[in-house]
Amino acid sequence: MNQCQQPGQSEEQEEVTGLVCQEDHLKDGEMKEVTVGDQKVLLVRTHGQYSAVGSQCSHYNAPLVKGALVGDRVRCPFHGACFNVRTGDIEEYPGLDCLPSYKVKVEDGKVYVSISTKTLKLTKRVKEMCSLVPEIKHTILLIGGGPASLVCAETLRQNCYQGRIIMVTKDTLPPFDKPKLSKAMNLDSSSILLRSSEFYQQYGIEVWTQREVVSVNPAEKAVKLNDGILQHYDQLLISTGCRAQPLSCPGCNLQGVKLLQSYEDAKDIHSSCLGQRAVIIGASFIGMEVASFLSDKAASVAMVGTTRYPYERSLGTEIGKMTMQMLEEQNVKFYMNDRVTEIKGENGKVKEVVLNSGTVLEADVVITGIGVIPNSDFLAGSEVEMDSRKAVIVDKFMRTNIGDIFSAGDVTSFPLAIRGDQRVNIGHWQMSQAQGRVAALNMLNKPTKIESIPFFWTVLLGKSIRYTGYGEGYTEIIFKGKVEERKFLAFYIKDEVVVAAASLMFDPAVARLAELMASGHVLKKAQAQADDLTWLQM
Repeated sequence: MNQCQQPGQSEEQEEVTGLVCQEDHLKDGEMKEVTVGDQKVLLVRTHGQYSAVGSQCSHYNAPLVKGALVGDRVRCPFHGACFNVRTGDIEEYPGLDCLPSYKVKVEDGKVYVSISTKTLKLTKRVKEMCSLVPEIKHTILLIGGGPASLVCAETLRQNCYQGRIIMVTKDTLPPFDKPKLSKAMNLDSSSILLRSSEFYQQYGIEVWTQREVVSVNPAEKAVKLNDGILQHYDQLLISTGCRAQPLSCPGCNLQGVKLLQSYEDAKDIHSSCLGQRAVIIGASFIGMEVASFLSDKAASVAMVGTTRYPYERSLGTEIGKMTMQMLEEQNVKFYMNDRVTEIKGENGKVKEVVLNSGTVLEADVVITGIGVIPNSDFLAGSEVEMDSRKAVIVDKFMRTNIGDIFSAGDVTSFPLAIRGDQRVNIGHWQMSQAQGRVAALNMLNKPTKIESIPFFWTVLLGKSIRYTGYGEGYTEIIFKGKVEERKFLAFYIKDEVVVAAASLMFDPAVARLAELMASGHVLKKAQAQADDLTWLQM
């Protein structure tokens, strides 16, 4: 196949065809899961026409029939990935791959779906990509090995960029599924890799692991690496993410005090805590997920937080209280409205954690989750503009203040469309991927703005809380369902408008809200207050 040949240009192939329904079975805006051969297919009707695509989200295989269909795209109920129901192409993240799309024929009032026998077993489709042409003397350098860099590289190849792509990462692994590290800390490395080594080779993407950029010289269009090598670039992406903020108290350097940043950190924390006394500092997303994971593995788990309840600032008191009760039922002990003043040791190893209240916690391992710091120190002297937190400032096109230097992911401060272009720093996996795509398109002079709706999830004891929007500064929360029954939908209100939503066991409400926000709907407080939520079906 030609390097940039489009789908649908291949020769005729043998097909399996199935009668899936009568023509009048679905109304516009409806979808149904049907079976053709042994393959489950998502059948959709929009604008009076039927289309058929793969039925499982390419991220974690969620059933898309349970998601939100708005216009020509379906949004996954679990983590918010979006797919075009006509082409199967991925339009919003997380996930990397598209859905297979199938031929639909309507004849004599009956709907038939045909699948090529060659692709019958496939549940996802890698978008067509070109590869490297060595004669093209143009280099795009990606600093950082996270989701923004990977999606940037893939988007470049999907759009027929055939120059050199180099990804530099200090990690030992090529891009991996980092959100899993705090949810399942004992995974084998091969199970969390986002792409295989063969993939990078096939598409001419160089991945330099265990190497770090220590300085950037925009005038010379070169970076210096920690091994002293200078590497030229024509265009540069800064996507170095953030690092965990360490404790700064007496004893914070004792053996047994740990941060969760890398795959090796996760494995180390897991093995160090088995049958041991673990103290977790920081009662927010990372700390709570680690506490959840360790609750049936460590001898004891204690959680120290500075607020009354976990997530109090982000999700609110009611949800925080509920999550605290969930973990208390698994014997996690909470020490809230408190902070660490000292860690005491014996023979260089952690023995006790002393709190401001005077409480002393016995400890073998201390895990810190108290916030993050942008990885931007290497930009000192480069004149790349940063904010007060040292996050890299970009515009809607992911451009920095310096020509040919772009930035994406957790390291950025960017204008958020749904908040009137308020400059924000959002550490969401999905947003990093979206920004990587936007950066790539703009590198190729295909003007594209970042307009994604924030969407993230957290998992506690197998239960997922989903969240969409941007709730900073909310003044009120309106609940549907009952938080104490652990089945609810929460609307976050600011200036009489719904600015964010969170849910537990209330799918696909948050996915549908994200789609409504994405299509420009302004959701009023009165709508959230109404007993009738049929407006969610718009």
